[in-house]
Amino acid sequence: MNTKTHPIECTDAMLLAYGREVGKLLSSSSAECWRDELWTIFTGYIISLKEQGPAPELCDTYFSFKELIAFFENVERIGRGEAVGTSCETSL
Repeated sequence: MNTKTHPIECTDAMLLAYGREVGKLLSSSSAECWRDELWTIFTGYIISLKEQGPAPELCDTYFSFKELIAFFENVERIGRGEAVGTSCETSL
């Protein structure tokens, strides 16, 4: 998992493009449903490890899921109209 953060110069076009992509993603389900489904997927993955054996990448997988959960929690807050940050920094 790449945990380095790279500053990206924000443009209105870039922010609008991100917004459109998030909108597409959320058009099929709410942020809360996405968050719940992610935990269901991760739980299934953990259960399947009994049959698959050790998973050295489990830590990276967990943190990737944790970042996705945080993303959807932020989207929920935005949807409720709570304050949002203006930083354009993102992990690549």
